[in-house]
Amino acid sequence: MSGLLALLDDVAALTKVAAASVDDIAAQATKAGAKAAGAVIDDAAVTPKYLTGFSPERELPIVWKIARGSIVNKLVILLPVALLLSQFAPWAIPPLLMMGGAYLCYEGAEKILHAFRPHSETRDPAASDPAHLEEARVKGAIKTDFILSAEIMTIALSALEAPSLIYAGFALALVAIGITALVYGSVALIVKADDVGLHLAHTDRAPALQRLGRGIVAAMPSFLLWLTRIGTAAMLWVGGAILLHGAAQLGWPAPEEMLHHLSLAAADAVAAAHGVVEWAVFALGAGILGLGVGACLIPLVAVILPLFPKKKGV
Repeated sequence: MSGLLALLDDVAALTKVAAASVDDIAAQATKAGAKAAGAVIDDAAVTPKYLTGFSPERELPIVWKIARGSIVNKLVILLPVALLLSQFAPWAIPPLLMMGGAYLCYEGAEKILHAFRPHSETRDPAASDPAHLEEARVKGAIKTDFILSAEIMTIALSALEAPSLIYAGFALALVAIGITALVYGSVALIVKADDVGLHLAHTDRAPALQRLGRGIVAAMPSFLLWLTRIGTAAMLWVGGAILLHGAAQLGWPAPEEMLHHLSLAAADAVAAAHGVVEWAVFALGAGILGLGVGACLIPLVAVILPLFPKKKGV
């Protein structure tokens, strides 16, 4: 009997240790996810553009397809790669992260260029076939998500204080699942907000609900426009910040330190909102850098892309 009680006591002790480990992993995952907040904002702001032009009943299924692809990106591809790199080739992480940051800078700068100098509209063969258009949009969204997910996972990995590879793996998996649910849950709410507004506007209930519905419908176009602008700004800010931090890790810390000192000086000059001013100045500087890098990459990509013609049907 004493042996059984001792065994039960050991099991209870192990359970407490396991519970503490789970709590610690959750805390680490939350901390790491917070570090990747910039890329998360970017992801949530960029995705709704892939849903324009589809009937309302197809919007949520498309969001689900993209979310499923995002989970595959994070858990099946990026998580094992991130863990292997951290274990066997940690030196490769900063250059890879900088490549992703450069891509974000290019995407952001290209969006700004198109806003000021839009291309002439060309007929997309996929547009006449809704199924083909949906497939192409989903593939494009998942491709963009892969870049953003790589940034999120790498930033999260760098923020972890993991005592073991298994611990890091569980924490990164929590980050991946939590961020994917947050991003695509937000996207689903955004794309269905106008439908909710229409429903409220035509309801037979209180006039206040009808006014709320009409307000939602009227506000959505401006909201989506500003969301696109925020997504573009986030691309440039996150991309520039990644390039600055990567350069510092590779032995050139001067640009990041200079911008950090500038942001601190600006914050010290303001009596209130010290932290907000410091963040805003640093983000602005990183965004300007990102815009400059992206602008330099646009002509380079224009020269390189024709060397790799797309296959027919892609």
